[in-house]
Amino acid sequence: MKLYYSPGACSLAPHIVASEAGVPLELEKVDLGSHTLADGSNYYDVNPRGYVPAIQIKAGEPVLTEANIVVQYIADQKPEAGLMPKAGTPERYRAQQWLAFVATELHKNFSWLWYKDTPAETKTAVKAKLDKRFAELDAHLKGNAYLLGKDFSAADAYAFTIVNWVNFLGMNLNSFPNLKAYMDRVAARPKVQAALKAEGLVAA
Repeated sequence: MKLYYSPGACSLAPHIVASEAGVPLELEKVDLGSHTLADGSNYYDVNPRGYVPAIQIKAGEPVLTEANIVVQYIADQKPEAGLMPKAGTPERYRAQQWLAFVATELHKNFSWLWYKDTPAETKTAVKAKLDKRFAELDAHLKGNAYLLGKDFSAADAYAFTIVNWVNFLGMNLNSFPNLKAYMDRVAARPKVQAALKAEGLVAA
């Protein structure tokens, strides 16, 4: 299985899930500025949308995209790792609810902050909305080690990846101590560290 990724982008989430589950990945780095691969080929030929993550499950088949879907697929390759609850159970739907929350309330809002041409007033409004969502997470994490309770899941890999963008955008989590402690807790996991090192995000 090949993962198309860019260091620190949302593709870090499936990378973490694969690391935690012990699912082997072939990593293919994408330059999101030029949308090219290491050999100079056009990434749009791989994924017409031009973004990561994308995974090539089998040669000749279309890639699978969208971070909240890709993390589930990878987690389901090693169900014994417990990174996604069993399909059809209430717990599975709770995990999917968190994945949807991260995708729509965090990921999409953060996206506005990356664009240089986003108006200042829009950025201000987006940051205010993110603060509300951070407060919601902070309250939830007051009594929970992870999003689903005491156990780490694919939803945490996605949430950690996206919330971590505060470090690239001049933001901080100082007003949200439980969320900050959660981020530190996830970052300290050995398999998360392995993925971060593989992407050059922390020193090897």
